[in-house]
Amino acid sequence: MTRKLFLALLAGLLALGLAGCEEEQGPAEEAGQEIDQAVEEAGEGVEEMGDTIEDASEGN
Repeated sequence: MTRKLFLALLAGLLALGLAGCEEEQGPAEEAGQEIDQAVEEAGEGVEEMGDTIEDASEGN
């Protein structure tokens, strides 16, 4: 009997945990994604600049 009760409670807790994982993002998650994107774009720009400098130093 206690095992069935324990399993039922465990299943209920797991269901609640999954219900808490919503797809909607809050403002902090959205800001974090925007920062990640900005940093990635800045890194790509620096890489392109490095390639340009390298090409210029090689005379291309």
